[in-house]
Order: sequence, then structure tokens, then C-alpha cells
Amino acid sequence: MTWSDVSARCFSDRYVDKDKPVDSGEMHPAPEHIQEPMIPPYEEKVGEPIHLKKARLMYQSRKRGMLENGLLLSTFAHQYLASMNASQLSLYDKLINLPTNDWEIYYWATGVRPVPEEFQNEIMDMLQQFVKNEDRENRCLQPNLH
Repeated sequence: MTWSDVSARCFSDRYVDKDKPVDSGEMHPAPEHIQEPMIPPYEEKVGEPIHLKKARLMYQSRKRGMLENGLLLSTFAHQYLASMNASQLSLYDKLINLPTNDWEIYYWATGVRPVPEEFQNEIMDMLQQFVKNEDRENRCLQPNLH
């Protein structure tokens, strides 16, 4: 039996149970004994030295939990973080730490979804311009930390 014969058998209609409902792909609710983890509320670090804030934001830009934002935010931070003033750093801190879902940040930055008013500011404008990558820079790797 050849590979094409095997794949034809595996994917043919006669091996699909037509009486069984097709899974819609929707998430099923978690059992009642399983609770969502509590995400602590965002609290701005008041009095944090600028050099520590920049180092923390650089680290947080790299460690997002999803590759797309890790690449996007780490390369953005590498290019702009050093020149940001205290106000801009505060806006960037809120942007990357306040939303609880990284996909929201990604969709806002790429223009897929409208940006909520609380995040529509100069940092979001810079990020959206950065995402366009008009110079066609290679951003396939996170920049080195040092």
C-alpha cells in the first residue's frame, strides 16, 4: 500500500461518522472545579528609576508569551525605548501591561481592530508606524539585550 493510498483512506468520506455531530471548533466551558488564574491588576511603579524602568520594559517587551508580540515589541523597544521620556515610558508601560490579552495589543498595532481611546496616544502611533516597516527591516529575531 502506498502513502497516497493510506492518505486517501484516512481522509475519505467513508471513514467519517456521519451520525456524529461535527465539532464546531468553539471552546467548551471549563468544568466548574477549574478556575481561571487571577491576573493581578496593573499598578504603575511610582518612583522607579528611569534606568530600571527601561530595563524592565525591555524585558517585558521580549517575554510576551506569544511570538508575534515578542518580535514586534522587542524590536520596537530596541529602537525607541532609550529615547523615550518619562511620560512616554509610562504610556508604553500601560500599553504592554494593562491589557490582559496580548492579541489585543497585536490587533491594535496592526490595525486589525480599532484602538480603545485609553490606548490611542503617541506611543500607539509610533508602534503602528513601526509595524508598517516601511524600510523593510528584517525583524525575524529579537535584538540582543546588550
